[in-house]
Amino acid sequence: MKSKNKIITITIDGIDKKILRALTQDARTPILEIARNVGISGAAIHQRLKKLEKSKLLNGSKFIINPKVLGYSTLAFIGIYLDKAINNEDVVKALKRIPEVLECHYTTGNYNIFIKLLSRDNAHLMQLLNNDIQTINGVLRTESLISLDQQIDRQISI
Repeated sequence: MKSKNKIITITIDGIDKKILRALTQDARTPILEIARNVGISGAAIHQRLKKLEKSKLLNGSKFIINPKVLGYSTLAFIGIYLDKAINNEDVVKALKRIPEVLECHYTTGNYNIFIKLLSRDNAHLMQLLNNDIQTINGVLRTESLISLDQQIDRQISI
């Protein structure tokens, strides 16, 4: 398995924390509004944001789609057992081709791979498991957990 780039830990000050708190609450908050609340210029906010992006602390911004509005009501976590750990890279490539797979983690413990996926309903989940995931060369078997309700959804506290 290829190693990822090393992450460098940085120290942020109180102003950076105020900026980050505002943006994690609503990424569309105008820079000038943040500047007024923090007590520094809009240009200073921009400079600090560039510094935080360069440090890799900020990893972009995005809109969050509500999957239920699109008809995806079943969230499942699937533990995948591989026949050989060396097949990990090929299995991950195949999983990337399944749009319903949202996350994929190489793990310790019982499973080799743990994925998060969205399906329209249980029948769609079964189709994804039987026709798309369990047919991937290298997948020995799967174990499914269906989420009944997401009770916490947050980022790391700043």
